[in-house]
Amino acid sequence: MKPDSVSPRRGLGRRFLIEWIAIGCLGIAVILVCALGRLSGSVDGLIYDRLLMLRSLPLSPDVVVVDIDNQSVSALGRWPWPRDVHARLLDTLARAQPAAVVYDVLFTEPSPEDRAFADAMSHVPTFLPVLLSPEQADGTRAVDPPVAALAARAVGLGHINLEVDRDGIVRSVALFESDGRVRWPQLMVPVYQAIQGGRLHPVGGAPGAHAHDLSRDAAGEGRYLIPFSRNTPAYPTLSFNDVLEGRVKPDALRGKIVVVGVTASGLYDRFATPVSGEFGPLAGVYIHANVLDMLATGSAISPASRAGLFAASLLPLAALLGGFLMLSPWRALLLTLSLAALAVVASMALLFAARIWLSPAPAIFGLVAVYPIWNWRRLEMTMSYLRRELQRLADEPHLLPEAPRTRSVGGDVLERQMALMAQAAQRVQDMKRFVWDSLDSMPEPIFVTDLAGTVLIANHAAKRYGSRLALPLPEGRPLRTALGELTFMKTVDGNVEHDVAIREHWPAVLDPTLEAEHDAMARGIEVRDRDGLDHLLRYAACTNAQGRVTGWIAGLVDVTELHAAERQREEALHLLSHDMRSPQASILALVEIERDRAETDAMRGLLARIERYAHRALSLADEFVQLARAESQVYQLDVTSLVDVLIDASDEVWPQAQAKHIRVDTDVGTDMCWVRADRSLITRAFVNLLNNAVKYSPSGTVITCTLAVEHASKRMFCTIRDRGYGIAPEDQRHLFERFKRFHAGERPEISGSGLGMAFVKTVVTRHGGSVSVDSEVGVGTAVTVSLPAIDEPSA
Repeated sequence: MKPDSVSPRRGLGRRFLIEWIAIGCLGIAVILVCALGRLSGSVDGLIYDRLLMLRSLPLSPDVVVVDIDNQSVSALGRWPWPRDVHARLLDTLARAQPAAVVYDVLFTEPSPEDRAFADAMSHVPTFLPVLLSPEQADGTRAVDPPVAALAARAVGLGHINLEVDRDGIVRSVALFESDGRVRWPQLMVPVYQAIQGGRLHPVGGAPGAHAHDLSRDAAGEGRYLIPFSRNTPAYPTLSFNDVLEGRVKPDALRGKIVVVGVTASGLYDRFATPVSGEFGPLAGVYIHANVLDMLATGSAISPASRAGLFAASLLPLAALLGGFLMLSPWRALLLTLSLAALAVVASMALLFAARIWLSPAPAIFGLVAVYPIWNWRRLEMTMSYLRRELQRLADEPHLLPEAPRTRSVGGDVLERQMALMAQAAQRVQDMKRFVWDSLDSMPEPIFVTDLAGTVLIANHAAKRYGSRLALPLPEGRPLRTALGELTFMKTVDGNVEHDVAIREHWPAVLDPTLEAEHDAMARGIEVRDRDGLDHLLRYAACTNAQGRVTGWIAGLVDVTELHAAERQREEALHLLSHDMRSPQASILALVEIERDRAETDAMRGLLARIERYAHRALSLADEFVQLARAESQVYQLDVTSLVDVLIDASDEVWPQAQAKHIRVDTDVGTDMCWVRADRSLITRAFVNLLNNAVKYSPSGTVITCTLAVEHASKRMFCTIRDRGYGIAPEDQRHLFERFKRFHAGERPEISGSGLGMAFVKTVVTRHGGSVSVDSEVGVGTAVTVSLPAIDEPSA
């Protein structure tokens, strides 16, 4: 993978992660503000109110409301009424024997009728309210209790303060409030305590096992949410005047907790509650009745702590942030909506089942804050990346011819983006068409497969090949099946053992997913189809821009004509090596016979010339055959010591060197210089080099052979240096061409065919080496052969 293609992607990934973390921190901050700062208080209350309206709680049969309504005010006169009216009510109620009377009416001002009212209170258990003023800066509160005469006769006193939220709605009540000196219970708490203590006996009996446990409110205010429901305004209600006038049957009051309160319009004892949206403002008497019901049934709702609300609200946020990393935008939207709905359902379940209010609003606000910002940032990152990549693609020269285009100036950003996208799409379409046309124009069958080896593309030649052999269309079929009719012949490198192994597993080798045969299939194997045509089959891997393999390309080249040409070549070589040698050998034999019969010097000179030309023809034929075979035959590579090769070559040219009194010095060092080579051919190459050095050196000179190994590059260098005639610079570039000879004019006595150096170049190159020449006229020539070295073989 190229670094320049990786770095932008890594930078984008780093930016992606940083923004993901930043958006997560934003969501946490939003939840923190909503949960701890109560920023979402109004939404909390709205959701709470809507959830409460989904259910209808049963009402206690022990509670009856005596309503100071408009009818009573009309009948008894302007409010407030004299205390003797209340005394008469208590006397009437006492005859019906209620369990208790609870007044939601303040009696804080003295009145001449207080004594009569107090005497009436002694006939029935009565509970009176106190009013606490708002808390002062020093933590104290003013208390407005009933007048002393009434307070002394009351069974219990309690505050009637209701908690009004910021939106003006009463949702909670404090069971205990302090004025800085005395801890006052809520008005219904003494009633509930009297019932629990057996001092009051309502018809419904004592509260059950699920009744509220006041011991947990021994300290603090004991603040709870009132469990309003659709039934809250539905308590049995009797008109004050009807009770006073005896128009109510005693059975409707016997054993009941009678709550007396004001509902008449204009008396300002109505409050907005969660049920006010459907039933309007609710009189305080119903709220207090609901508080008593709450205590008796244990249905008080506890608000979750702010820390608990914060922790719980983080869970949907964490799930959404995790989903951002794994889900598509559409699925991320579904996840966001699902998490918001789940938060509401979980809050409702806790509210109804566990009587715990855990608002879903902080969690929803966190989700709502995070989702659009994340999608905006992701869209912006995507657009930025696309814009950069499209611009880079647009700035690059197109590989294919295209019509001139006008570069737009200005305009909308999105319009420019669309123009770049259209250009990129057009280039992709052009490139796709170019690839298709290129594949279809190739004369050889080409198959393109996926990673599983299934053929995706077959060019026209491949389809014609299948049609000729009556095979099904190759697309959609495994390559092994599409080429299964072929018969394996041999591998390109001619390894007999490998050929046997492939033949045993044929046609499984055709499966490109088999890694064991990747090298053999990349070099190529020779196969034959049912019509007897020979083909060279090769596989090549398809890779993407990151270098990852994405599929395979299989090419099937018809080599039938090539094999025929090779056979003709072999026949020609056979002609040269055998049929042309026989006449030359016969000529030499005849020359040898006639030499003994020659009587004149002219005849003997003629026979010598004929013998020399015959030897030259034989040498030319031999060298041509050697060169042709060096170019075409398969080399048998074995582990060989180049030291031994050099010594053998020196021994072979020793007679010629001795004849000219030339000394051949060999410096091979201490390394054995191991190579993988065809020994006979590489030896012949060094024989040719040494032979040339001897032929083109004056008598009495020295030829040096040096051998060195460069371990860093794993190559060895053999230099053969003579002190001969040298080669002119303009001739050196033609040194390895066929039939090129130098010094033929000034040195006619030196024979040669001009094929020896071409043979050296061919053999060295096919061994993975190279040949270089350094020569100066009149000084000498140095020929350096470089070959790849291998490690010393184990014994």
